[in-house]
Amino acid sequence: MSDDTQPDLAKNTARLADAVEGFAQHRFVRMYESPLRMVGFQFLRGLAFGLGTVIGASALVSLVILFLSQFEFIPVIGQWATQIIQEIETGQQ
Repeated sequence: MSDDTQPDLAKNTARLADAVEGFAQHRFVRMYESPLRMVGFQFLRGLAFGLGTVIGASALVSLVILFLSQFEFIPVIGQWATQIIQEIETGQQ
């Protein structure tokens, strides 16, 4: 290596060390140092994912059924959607 690359190499190495130090202090990295924290975080993440999936699927199915119930001129789909809506309304009471 030439002499003029030595200062660049030392400066870049120092910057890299500073970046790694800053990364190691990040909250997300510190969380994974403790297995108990990691398990707790993953548990809460799973609960949020499951709840979001259930709410999203319920909303989507409701919208699809509502949309299909508008097609009363198609005998099979209209009757089927109307029957599902009646079952849902009966279950809510």
